[in-house]
Amino acid sequence: MRALSSHRVLLGIGAAVFVVLVAFSSGYGYHRDELYFIEAGKYLTVGYADQGPVTPFIARVMTEIAPDSLVMLRLPSAAMAALTVVLTGLTAAELGARKRGQVIAALCCAVAVFVLTVGHLLSTTTFDLLAWAALTYVIVRAVRTGDDQLWLVAGIVLGLALLNKPLAAFLAVALLLWAPWLLWQDRHDWPQLDVAESIQGGGSTSSEPRWAFLPFQFLLVSPVLAPVWIAGLVRLFRAESLRPFRFLGWMWVVLAAIFIATGGKPYYIAGLFPLLLAAGGGAVDDWLARGAGRLRMGVLGAAIALSAVISALIALPVLPRDSTEPVLAANEDIGETIGWPSFVQTVARVSERVAGSDPVVVITENYGQAGAIDRYRREIGAPDARSGHNGYWYWGPPPDFLGGPFIVVGFGEGRLPQAFAGCVVEEWFRNPYGVENDEDGTPIWICNELRDGAVWSQVWPSLQRLG
Repeated sequence: MRALSSHRVLLGIGAAVFVVLVAFSSGYGYHRDELYFIEAGKYLTVGYADQGPVTPFIARVMTEIAPDSLVMLRLPSAAMAALTVVLTGLTAAELGARKRGQVIAALCCAVAVFVLTVGHLLSTTTFDLLAWAALTYVIVRAVRTGDDQLWLVAGIVLGLALLNKPLAAFLAVALLLWAPWLLWQDRHDWPQLDVAESIQGGGSTSSEPRWAFLPFQFLLVSPVLAPVWIAGLVRLFRAESLRPFRFLGWMWVVLAAIFIATGGKPYYIAGLFPLLLAAGGGAVDDWLARGAGRLRMGVLGAAIALSAVISALIALPVLPRDSTEPVLAANEDIGETIGWPSFVQTVARVSERVAGSDPVVVITENYGQAGAIDRYRREIGAPDARSGHNGYWYWGPPPDFLGGPFIVVGFGEGRLPQAFAGCVVEEWFRNPYGVENDEDGTPIWICNELRDGAVWSQVWPSLQRLG
C-alpha cells in the first residue's frame, strides 16, 4: 500500500523544486525582511520583538559563509521548500495513498504559489511551513503506527517551530524549548503582543481584512488546484479509513476561526496545506480510478502545468523589473525586492550635502530602510542607520554627542516624530523601475536638531514602533 519505489519519485520532485528556486534566487534583490534578518543576525539573542532566533541565526550563518550573496542567503529556503514537498508525499503515504496519490500530492505542493514564494525568500514563514509539514507528518505516523516515541519527536519539532514563530500550539517539550524566547519577551514587556496588534490593524505589507481570509486560501496553492486540498479536507472528515486523523481536519477549522477572529494574515494557516494536499492526493487518485482515466488525467495534468506557470510568474523573478505590475496585486513581496540600491544611493546623496566633521546620523521609519542602508552603505558611501522599528530599537540610539543636522528617512507629512525640529524634505525617493512598493515616494528629511535640546538617549523611547 505504501510503495517504497515512490520515495525516489518524491525526492526527484523535491530536487526539481530546489534546482528551480536556486536558479532564480539571485533575481531582483533583497526583500526588506531579509535585510532585517541579516542585521538581526549580527545581534544574535534568544528572542526579538517580532520573532524567535531561528531565522536571524540562519541569516548569520549564510552571510558568514558568503557575505552579500543572495544565492547563499536563500539556499536554506530552497532546501526547506524542497523538503516540504517531499514530506507532503510521505504524509500522503501515511494516510494510505497509493504511489500515484503520493506523487499527485507532492506535485500539487511543488507548484503551489505559497511554497514557491516562501522558498524564494529567506523568511520566518519558510521555516514555519517546513516545521508544520514535518509536525503533521510525525503526528500522522504516530497515530498510524501507535509508536509513542514519535510524540516526543513531535514535541521537539513543535518546540523548534515556536522558536521561529509563535503560531503553533503548546506541548510540554515545546514549552521547554521555547522558554528562552518566552523569558526574553517577559523581560521586555511582551513586544510580540504589540506586533500582533499592529498586524491585526493592517500595519503590515501582507495584512488583509478579515473577510479576505477564506477567499485568500483559494489562491495560496492555486485556484485550479484548490479542489485538491478541499477534497483532502472533506476526506479527513468523511473517509472511514481516516477516522483516526479526523482531529487534524478540525484543527484546520479551529485555526481558521481563530485567525479570522484575531485578524491574522491569510497565510498563517498555510502550514496545514501539506497535510490537506496529502489527504487530497489520495482523493484525486481515487477519482482518477473511477473511470474516464485519460480525460481526467489530462485535466489534472493541465491544472498542474497551468499552476506551475502561474505560480512561477507570481512567486519568482521571471518578469523584467519594470514589468512586474501585473503580479504585485497577488504578491506584494515581489515589489519589496526591487530598488533598494537606488534607495540607498538617494540617502547617500542627501548625506553628502549635510556631511561635516562628525558622522551623519540617519534615522529610518522602518527596519527595511535601515537594513538596506546597512547592507549597501560601504558600496555606496552611505552612513549606517538607526531605527525605532521592532528589533532595531533594541539595538540602541546614536551616541548622545552626535547632533544635527541629521537625516530622517520616511515619515510622511504629519507623521514626523515630535522629537525632531527644523525639518525640511530634501528629496523624495522614486523607484527607478516604476514599482509602486512601500518605499516609492518616501520623503528624505534633513532635520537641524532634536527638539528642546534633548539628546538621543532621552528621545529614543519615544521613537519605538512595533508592528
